[in-house]
Amino acid sequence: MSAEEKKIAVILSGCGVFDGSEIHEAACTLLNIAEQGAAYQCFAPDIEQTSVVNHYTKSIEPDQSRNVLVEAARIARGNIKSLADFNPDLFDALILPGGQGAAKNLCDFALKGADCEVNREVAQAINAAYDKQLPIGAVCIAPAVVARVLGKHGITVTIGNDAATAAEIEKTGARHKNCNVDDACTDRQHKIVTTPAYMLATSIAEVNAGIKKLVTEILKLS
Repeated sequence: MSAEEKKIAVILSGCGVFDGSEIHEAACTLLNIAEQGAAYQCFAPDIEQTSVVNHYTKSIEPDQSRNVLVEAARIARGNIKSLADFNPDLFDALILPGGQGAAKNLCDFALKGADCEVNREVAQAINAAYDKQLPIGAVCIAPAVVARVLGKHGITVTIGNDAATAAEIEKTGARHKNCNVDDACTDRQHKIVTTPAYMLATSIAEVNAGIKKLVTEILKLS
């Protein structure tokens, strides 16, 4: 199958680095999918955010509530579906961009580490993709979500080189491999591709370099 015939599902977790999807990572993911000739469909769980963060002051707004799907629709320009509608038979791969929403809304890794609980629809989507042997990509902190779901299979992922986060990931049964910001870690046996992005990056250019390699590997494996 040529890249032009491939379609990738992208799971978003809101809109904004501190309480949703990291916008640079999400945009670079969608851009590289398109530039490499494939198509994408964005999804997000239809749930309330764990918290709402003022991205100007970086403070939590305790009196505000926002919906993950509604906020993620900002990134997708409205072209987004509820994750409840995800059908792995219609896609060739799955990618999860990062941002704190991945560790707060898709799961609660930010609070509980390796003992985190993953949103039911997120876990179902990841398990369904894995069972169908679809390649799965994860960016920044999102590999922690994938590790919590698939760690029992001994998958290998990266979040860069943060020792404490890597240790929590390895408690799930997954293996962690250190990786440079402009590179991607590919577990060919399990078809898992991960890249550090803003776990290490100091610029959007560095983020894009790693995500470009991730998308290239995902398309090769699909």
